Amino acid sequence: MKHHLIAASAGVSLCLATSAGANELKYANWASPMHTIVAAQVDPLAKALDEGTGGETTLRSYNGGELGAGPADQFVRVLQGTADMGWGVHGYTSSQFPKSLVLELPGALPLDQPGYAALWRAFPDELAQEYPRTEVIALWASEPNILMMRDKEVHSPADLKGLKMRVAGSISAEAMEALGATPVQIPMTQVYNGLQTGLIDGVISGASVLSDFKLNEVVGSITSGPNFGRLTFYTVMSQGAYDGLSDEARAALDTLKGEEISRMTEEAWVATADEALEAARQADGITVLDLEGDEAQAFNDALASVTDAYVAEVGGEAALAAIRGE
Repeated sequence: MKHHLIAASAGVSLCLATSAGANELKYANWASPMHTIVAAQVDPLAKALDEGTGGETTLRSYNGGELGAGPADQFVRVLQGTADMGWGVHGYTSSQFPKSLVLELPGALPLDQPGYAALWRAFPDELAQEYPRTEVIALWASEPNILMMRDKEVHSPADLKGLKMRVAGSISAEAMEALGATPVQIPMTQVYNGLQTGLIDGVISGASVLSDFKLNEVVGSITSGPNFGRLTFYTVMSQGAYDGLSDEARAALDTLKGEEISRMTEEAWVATADEALEAARQADGITVLDLEGDEAQAFNDALASVTDAYVAEVGGEAALAAIRGE
């Protein structure tokens, strides 16, 4: 697996992407307006800008992929000026973010530690170079990954052998291969149909997708307990758009950007996940398996080589140490 950074070409537009007026910032949201991202992040940012500038600078969310349907193109979409700001999943463009993705690795961070704080610990020295020509607004992680299956119960790695598992990127793909499954990479927006039709047998992700993408309607069993890692996310703003803000607008944005809005977003993700998982436990059609002890350790042991190999491949030892606060 080779890693190549996206180059910002000479033709890339870094000016404010505006159509409705010089003071409207466009936020590219590829998910629905009901997704956790809107209330957790977009709305607080919009409120801060509106109040901090007396309405002179506003932030508008273009939902459901209005500015372009491909979730994997979010970083380029901001670089090219189609959007001023947007959020994305690191794993969708794994080659752009090799060291940021270290946090996604199984066992990289204990399950009870927040991902946003770990990412910001590593950002200045280890991750910043992966976000060229952008101002990084937020870095956060999902709740820990679990296995959500269409109609199979997974008690051990052997139960995954030969099954088709949807993954979000190269990290989870290698994890599923190590457990004997066949990884399938499709956008989360297509997972509902994939599970419903049997195109895939399951998905590895956080429990928030049960409600955010209504997967609770097509999932029959859930396995939690092992440290399968977690997903990571970013929100970036084009450097040109950020530099072009008025002093008041930049000050308003700066009150939230960075660790604060990252914390708010991740905590909302986890709250959504907790609620969705509790609803799944109460649902008649879903079996929730909470593995502990030797059962959980069997998965952790099988995945240790994936983490070690990836860290060595990308030279991520220092990034991992920073993520862990070592």
